Amino acid sequence: MEQHEINEILNRPYSQELLGRDITRLAYVAEDGTPRTIPIGFVWNGSTVVMCTSKNAPKLASLRANPMVALTIDTEVHPPKILLIRGRAELDVVDGIPEEYLSMNTSYEMTAEQRVEWEKEVRSLYDGMVRIVVTPTWAKLIDFETTLPSAVEELVREREERQRV
Repeated sequence: MEQHEINEILNRPYSQELLGRDITRLAYVAEDGTPRTIPIGFVWNGSTVVMCTSKNAPKLASLRANPMVALTIDTEVHPPKILLIRGRAELDVVDGIPEEYLSMNTSYEMTAEQRVEWEKEVRSLYDGMVRIVVTPTWAKLIDFETTLPSAVEELVREREERQRV
């Protein structure tokens, strides 16, 4: 997929709405060769998806061995809106708490006092974190208005062809 095609998909209004959500599902291959999918907080900075995790997270060894990942960001309403992204995970070990981690947790319902306590706890727990940075190399938006899953698109085409005969 060409970069301009990826950009066009990611710049669509529904994609932008989905990229503003809190949670993505990160799919990767574990060290034992089996697939894993985990929910994880993220931020979109306009060109990459950034997730943060502890330096001792088991997924890091897997991502170092095979950095190819897939992300799903979707809604819980009908019809669903689904953004699928594939890319390569780059791991960036940082001292302290990355700003992305603090900003990706701002939409959770917390009072100002709870937010202060949460941030204090985070800062006391982590001496550093790992930023998992994914640059999209492929993207698809499924909105069930203008785009459908590819298998459904194929069925629609086949039905239209049968109806023309």
